[in-house]
Amino acid sequence: MKRAVGLVGAIIALLTVGLSAQSPGAVAALPGSTRSAALGGAGAALVGDAGAVFANPAAIATGRPLSLEGSYEGYLAGTAVSSAALVLRVGRFNWGFGAQALDYGGTFQNYEVLALSSLVYRRGLVALGVSGKYDRQLIGSAVADAWAGDVGAAIAVFDIMAFGVSVQNLGGDFGTGVGTLPRRTRVGFTLNYTDPQGAFRLLTTLEGQWLRHQGEGTSRLITGVEGGVVTGGIGLVGRTAYATRPGVAGGSRLTVGGGVVLGRLQVDYAFQEYALPADGTHRVGVRWAP
Repeated sequence: MKRAVGLVGAIIALLTVGLSAQSPGAVAALPGSTRSAALGGAGAALVGDAGAVFANPAAIATGRPLSLEGSYEGYLAGTAVSSAALVLRVGRFNWGFGAQALDYGGTFQNYEVLALSSLVYRRGLVALGVSGKYDRQLIGSAVADAWAGDVGAAIAVFDIMAFGVSVQNLGGDFGTGVGTLPRRTRVGFTLNYTDPQGAFRLLTTLEGQWLRHQGEGTSRLITGVEGGVVTGGIGLVGRTAYATRPGVAGGSRLTVGGGVVLGRLQVDYAFQEYALPADGTHRVGVRWAP
């Protein structure tokens, strides 16, 4: 029995080491919100969500004067991902703050944390935003950290449609020379087919992403749909998306999720299947905009 337990522990440890062997910046490749995770990682044109600060700083410009968001996901091989975002609006300006952590688990303290702050200016339908971010990875006694920045723009036509573009991780050199935060360019378009303040919800999002990391480039296209029914401020929504390439190696191209609307509070869920281990990840999150 002890040998069996030891063998299981060794397998988990090997999987964890495999994850931790990734270049610093692994947490930056993960969706920053549960809604984004259910929509395949799209987020450049999901305007108004606090969690959009992780994809496009300008996307937070259409939110309410105060909005909060948080999520948690039991990730692969005993690791865990958590995130939190806060957005405040004062006049034509929005200030956003976000933090995302990947806890590698294990006996020792092994983690990667990404923190960012954004400033957005909006005039009419157009918003422009910038973010400054700091990433730190600690694996045993090895430490790697980096500073980087994002720039973004968004055009929101009332509640009908939105266009967003961002370039992420400008700079991002790690002092240890082991790697850089991956440069990611996003271009997204979101369209509401119904009035989002009405009883029926139907939205589609289309996003292209171009990733360049350590001299190599990849691209992916994400198509997502969100629909549901909300009456009297209470309702249910469902989400699904398909990507031409998974955001993380071994992940399914298809993601699904949903949410419960309770007035200004929304509880979200996202699921993605992985080849190894032969299981999936479950992310839960809450959004609140009083």
